[in-house]
Amino acid sequence: MPARAAGRLPGEEIDSLEAPIDYGTAMNDPIARFLKTYERAQKKDPGDHTRVALATADENGRPSVRMVLLRGVDDRGFVFFTNYGSSKAHELAANPQAALCFYWESIKEQVRVEGTVERAGSDESDAYFASRERASQLAAWASKQSSPLESRTQLLAEYLKVKARFAGREVPRPDFWGGFRLRPQRIEFWSNQPHRLHDRVAFVREGDGWVKERLYP
Repeated sequence: MPARAAGRLPGEEIDSLEAPIDYGTAMNDPIARFLKTYERAQKKDPGDHTRVALATADENGRPSVRMVLLRGVDDRGFVFFTNYGSSKAHELAANPQAALCFYWESIKEQVRVEGTVERAGSDESDAYFASRERASQLAAWASKQSSPLESRTQLLAEYLKVKARFAGREVPRPDFWGGFRLRPQRIEFWSNQPHRLHDRVAFVREGDGWVKERLYP
């Protein structure tokens, strides 16, 4: 038989597990709970907290995934921005359902979000585009995102053309660039716990509210 520590019974080591962080009333509101978790991640690692994996599928159900940056979240959903000619935008047009997966190593927590996707309003896209640094605004004009590129030299040449075009004036948002909002139908929270006894809680949209259930890890 394997040896065990003197005076310790099997399973006794889990008696002192810490309970997951209690956010009070936010525990029963998945958006409020997400914002609390997001705030903790931001404090621990301010340069990494906005990164999220976005999974989409085409009209035939073939999946693809990539990292994007979260640029807004409220009761309406989760917002990210992209070129509307990109692969992900084409997939979302053909199959407007997607999933997000956040993982913050700094706090050892994960959040998964699933739902339907729609374009954000033009006012939202204009406001966010205006907040970007000028070089990034110019890059949005220069890049035919996801299209074949002959060489990096070609990309830099396109960038210089755009830079000259808008010299001395504000850079407007291209009509082929803007936001998407994922309206969540399911949000799951996962928190790392000792001995792989992780904490998992899922919220499923039901009417105007949410149904909460705890899951085995």
